[in-house]
Amino acid sequence: MSELSNTAYQTWLGELKAQILTAQQRAALAVNQELLKLYWQIGNDILQRQQQQGWGTKVIEQLALDLRQAFPELKGFSARNLKYMRAFAEAWSEPEFVQQPVAQLPWSHHLVLLTKLKGNVERLTYAELSRQHGWSRNVLVHQIESRLLERQGNAATNFAQTLPAPQSELAQQTLKDPYIFDFLSLGAEARERDIEQALTQHISQFLIELGAGFAFVGKQVHLEIGGQDFYLDLLFYHLKLRCYLVIELKAGDFKPEHTGQLSFYLSAVDDHFKTEHDAPSIGLLLCKSRNKIIAEYALRDNSKPIGIAEYQLAQALPPDLEDKLPSIERIEQELQNDWLNKDNPA
Repeated sequence: MSELSNTAYQTWLGELKAQILTAQQRAALAVNQELLKLYWQIGNDILQRQQQQGWGTKVIEQLALDLRQAFPELKGFSARNLKYMRAFAEAWSEPEFVQQPVAQLPWSHHLVLLTKLKGNVERLTYAELSRQHGWSRNVLVHQIESRLLERQGNAATNFAQTLPAPQSELAQQTLKDPYIFDFLSLGAEARERDIEQALTQHISQFLIELGAGFAFVGKQVHLEIGGQDFYLDLLFYHLKLRCYLVIELKAGDFKPEHTGQLSFYLSAVDDHFKTEHDAPSIGLLLCKSRNKIIAEYALRDNSKPIGIAEYQLAQALPPDLEDKLPSIERIEQELQNDWLNKDNPA
């Protein structure tokens, strides 16, 4: 038995395990692609025959009934799912579909892409991001509903002037504006320390909102400089950028002096944490609100790479819904009327 516990055997065993896992993943991917091709074919057949025969939606109800009778052990042939297959085929032409990352996602992800997005350009972008980062269905829904593509790369920064070209572009796309912290359940008047505490308590959701590549280092990270104590709000490391990211939280409006404080912290982090293999540290100021012009002036001659973005403790309502919801006064009036009617029944 001793020869089976030596290094050579353990190495071989590890290689076999890796091969088995890889084979399982490939098999699962192949099964998923075959299922998607089948769903696409069924959806395309429904489309073609409805057009050729002039059949309406009743044919889908009949087809669902017949398929479930023929294959009672199989799921996925409900009338609702058949309608999704039709929409699936309508959205993608076969040559385009087979070659795209969208063909590697589970059917549940496709339902999200079909129901929550209207254009194929956005669908392809979210599909590729989902494939790259291994998003679950719920994370994909969150990213779409939080308008990730609209926020990505939107922060005011000086990266183009302070970082080399390849890193500056990646760093710009790494930051967002605004950041949405609706998972914190905090009121609008929350203090900086309250937000910081809540973010670290919900670190998994915070990391999802930050994006791929971030590793949490710590909060209130202590630095001793010139015999005085200083504390960084939040410190992260970005695996692709190969650098530290210092996040400073401001519960109020952005002020130009905030960049001076963050520049000081970045110099300290470069001296105390950065190694020869790391790129220069990057700073991110998260403020309740910022004036774009003031932010650009504050960053213009700053030699440290800094981004400035807003955060929201709750997602803003879409403009087309804001005027359709009742006001606080209207709700109060309705409640009062209900109470009066309860006390004085007709």
